[in-house]
Order: sequence, then structure tokens, then C-alpha cells
Amino acid sequence: MTTECDPETGACLLPGAAAQRPDAADSDQVQVFYIGDPMCSWCWGMSPEIEALAVHCADRGMRFRLVMGGLRAGGGDAWNAAFRDFLRQEWTHIAAQTGQPFGFRLLERSAFSYDTEPACRAVVSAREFFGQGQDAIRRELAFFAAVQRKFYVEGEDPKEPAFYRDICTATGIDPEHFEKSFASPETVAATQREFRLARQLGVRGFPTVMLQTATGLHELSVGYAPFATLADRLSSFKVV
Repeated sequence: MTTECDPETGACLLPGAAAQRPDAADSDQVQVFYIGDPMCSWCWGMSPEIEALAVHCADRGMRFRLVMGGLRAGGGDAWNAAFRDFLRQEWTHIAAQTGQPFGFRLLERSAFSYDTEPACRAVVSAREFFGQGQDAIRRELAFFAAVQRKFYVEGEDPKEPAFYRDICTATGIDPEHFEKSFASPETVAATQREFRLARQLGVRGFPTVMLQTATGLHELSVGYAPFATLADRLSSFKVV
């Protein structure tokens, strides 16, 4: 089933996603969730805004959590001329709207599986190397953005373990240790749990930013939003 991307809202919609949101998450801890996918084009368009939001949250002592959504986990879209034309039009539009760079070398491939699970799994795997320190989310977002750039600008395939070697080096991860973690059944299972969490949060499209408070989950954006808009919406809840 083809994923739909809405140029008006700047969201890539999950096929068959529930329209209803839960009243609350499992915890009443105040935190911001960013739910995205490294191979979601609007998520790449919004990358600078998310990085600014994460800094904004850190400056205010608020937890910021990155959740992998699994936009096209397992693939499902035939790599044909129609799909490549859709991607070219979508990426051109997002580049014009956001200023983020896109390359089109990937679209010259005769065959490609647009399976986003491995790229999501790579972020989940990298997270274990960053620990729980103060700069862990900064490093995680840097890894996430590097995967996005290498896919969208350079046109490389995130399903290949070698794709991540220079990204690991740049973010302080031993590439050999990463490759073992990336291929492990434990990381595969952890990635599936992450996808389930995204659905439990009621997410129906990417990128999504949500605020969790004691009163429940609140949408800050479903689709693209600039940092200033996100910061204004966050401040309206008076949680910091």
C-alpha cells in the first residue's frame, strides 16, 4: 500500500493509521516526543527545526525523545516509473518549501526496495552507544540527520551495513560494534517495539511532535512546522 504525502500539511501519512489518540501515555512525565523516520522526506525537510526544538527543550530541562515510526517498514511500493515520479515531485516540492537539499541519484537506480525498517533500526542501534548522558539526544539526532542526508542527498542505500561506517565514525561509534548490534535479533526486536510505541501514541503520519503532560498527550504538529511555531505551541502549555 502506497504511503500518502500531503503537500499542504507536510505530512507523510501511515496507511490505515487510527484517527483517534489515546488520552494519555503510560507515564505522566512531561516530555516532548518527536516521531519520525529517516526515510520520510518531510522529516528530512523538518530536520533543522527538530534540532532547534531539541536544544530548546534541553535549555529548559525538558526531556526530548526521538521515536522511530516505521513509515514503510518492509517496503510495499513497487519501484516503477510512477513511484519514482512521485518521489521526484515530492522531493522537489519539499526542497522548495524548506530549503533542505535533495539529490535524485537514487531515482536513477533500476531497482530499489523502499524499506525503512533498516534505517530506523540503525538509529535504535546507535542509541545504545550514546547512553543516557546530557548530550545523548544531541548525538542521536546527529546520527539520525546524517542518515537522512546520506540517503536524500547522496542517494545511498541505508539497508547496507557499510552505509553507516562513516556516520558511526563521525558520531563516535565503533563501526564494527555498530554492525554487530545492527544485525542482532535484540535490535530487530527493539525496533519493532519502537514502531508499536509510535502506534500506541496514536501517530497517523510523520513528522509528528507531541507533548506529554499529566493531562495526556497533546499534538504540537502533525506534518511540517517551523521551530518558532513549535516553540510557541509548547510555551502555551506553560510546562516550563
